[in-house]
Amino acid sequence: MSPKLTCHLIRPESSYEGKQGLSYFTGIAAETVGSTGICMHLLTMPPGARAKAHMHESHETAIYVLSGEVHTWYGDRLEQQIVVKAGDLFYIPAGVPHLPANLSDSPASAVIARTDPNEQESVVLLPELDALVA
Repeated sequence: MSPKLTCHLIRPESSYEGKQGLSYFTGIAAETVGSTGICMHLLTMPPGARAKAHMHESHETAIYVLSGEVHTWYGDRLEQQIVVKAGDLFYIPAGVPHLPANLSDSPASAVIARTDPNEQESVVLLPELDALVA
């Protein structure tokens, strides 16, 4: 007999360090609620914070910026750049290398959702790209 499905409330009071080098508030994931097709977390990047170059191998990412702004480099050689600001929605297809950084003097917060229920499983670090962004 399979367990009965039920709803879950998560209050993001604790955090964890992601492979990307950023600290995420615990959210909805396979590990916390048993989700099977999605995860959603809250990320606050302090001023000057920068992730490691990475991609999510076979999962899409959707981001809604709540406050601040984040510069994101993306593409095979991180050759493209965009500034994502409060109120913006940003989509990253599966397999696209990217590197976000908060270059401002204020924190930036965003809600991040992925089609991978396990937050860190599809993260592939790309250290050969880190030096491409000064």
